[in-house]
Amino acid sequence: LQEHAVRLPGGGRLTVRRFQQLGLDFGASDGFETVHYLLEKAFVGGRNGRELNWNFLRQIEQAQNFETDPIFAILHEAIYCQHFASNWSAERLRREYPIFEPNPDTTVYFTGEMIYPWMFDDYAQLQPLKAAAEILASYDQWPQLYDVTTLRANTVPCAAAVYYNDMYVERLLSEETARNIHGIKLWVTNEYEHNGLRTGGEPVLSRLLRMARGEI
Repeated sequence: LQEHAVRLPGGGRLTVRRFQQLGLDFGASDGFETVHYLLEKAFVGGRNGRELNWNFLRQIEQAQNFETDPIFAILHEAIYCQHFASNWSAERLRREYPIFEPNPDTTVYFTGEMIYPWMFDDYAQLQPLKAAAEILASYDQWPQLYDVTTLRANTVPCAAAVYYNDMYVERLLSEETARNIHGIKLWVTNEYEHNGLRTGGEPVLSRLLRMARGEI
C-alpha cells in the first residue's frame, strides 16, 4: 500500500492509514477473527503475478461503513464537545504516538474508533462533506451536554452494563459517569465485549431489567 496507489471498487483510496482502521473491529467479540479471515484472502494470482483480490477490496469497503453512514464520520467527535471545539482530537493525539505512523521496517499497528481529517480525502463518498467536517471540528459553541445536578437527583430506576475490557468506552470513565447518576445500578462484567447486546442480548438485557426492578 505504501508503494502502490490502490483504488477500491467504489473509487476511494486504500492507504496504509485506512487499512489500519480495520482495527475498529477489535472491540467486538469476533473482531480479531473477522480481520484475520479478511486478510487471509487479500491476494490472488493475477496475470502479472500476485495481486490484491478484488473481493478483498470490496470487503474492505463493506467493513468500513463511514461512507454509508456519513453522520458517524462528521459528528463522531462533535457529540462529546461542550463549550469547546474538537479540533480533530484523534488526529492531534495520534501525532503523540509515532508508533502508529506507517514504516516498512516496523510492525503495523491498527487504530480503533477514531475519525481523522484525512478520511475526507481517502473515502470517496466523504469528500463532498470535507468542508462541513472542518466547520464542525472548529465549532466551539456547543452547549452543556448533561445537567449533572439533575442526574444527581435522579429518581428513575436505572441500570447499566459496563464491559470491563471495552475497547471503545473506558471503564473508569463509565464508572465516573455513573457516580453522578443517583440510584444507578452497575453491572461490571468481563463476560462480554462492547457488542454484548448483539451476542448475548437475552441474558444481558434480562439481567439489566431485573436490576432496575430491584430483583437483583
